[in-house]
Amino acid sequence: MWDRGRPLARAEMNRADRDAKSLSLLCENLRIAMTRGQPSSFTIRKAQAEDARGILDCLETAFEPYRTSYTPAGFRDTVLTPETIHTRLATMTAFVATDGSGRVIGTVAGGTVDRSEGHLRGMAVLPHWQGRGVAEQLLTTVEGHLRSIGCSRVTLDTTEPLQRATGFYRKHGYRSSGKVGDFFGMQLFEYVKEL
Repeated sequence: MWDRGRPLARAEMNRADRDAKSLSLLCENLRIAMTRGQPSSFTIRKAQAEDARGILDCLETAFEPYRTSYTPAGFRDTVLTPETIHTRLATMTAFVATDGSGRVIGTVAGGTVDRSEGHLRGMAVLPHWQGRGVAEQLLTTVEGHLRSIGCSRVTLDTTEPLQRATGFYRKHGYRSSGKVGDFFGMQLFEYVKEL
């Protein structure tokens, strides 16, 4: 290794290696400490009307980082409103993930397009619960529900800013159908999965 034109001595290289390993260990310990004390168990259940506020809070919190990537109308339709959440709950079967205190930490809804096709909307997980299996369990639950009512295929739509979500859906068997629609001035990409 070189430092400003002079070779680093072996002792300096060893110290740099030790410092890098120490930093790596410190980061790992910090990650463990930050997750320690956070509950890791959650429950998935069918949403009730009284879950409306929790679902709204979950959607808004999960999608807030993408607000500026959405048109105002697209964001409002995605995170719902106190008026539109009741329509969602009446026309689709919604599921929630709740933590030990009963707080909604994740949600998804599924409904039928026709007798054999279901459609998903509103998948969201609170940021500090992401990567802990919540989305996967919600997806498994809603797909199981749709399968139980006769659906053999399920679709969902996503937008370009949601690259992490798109990767998650691909990992779980969803493929682009090639359909691109308009979502309040944004492109909406359809994904499909055979159940």
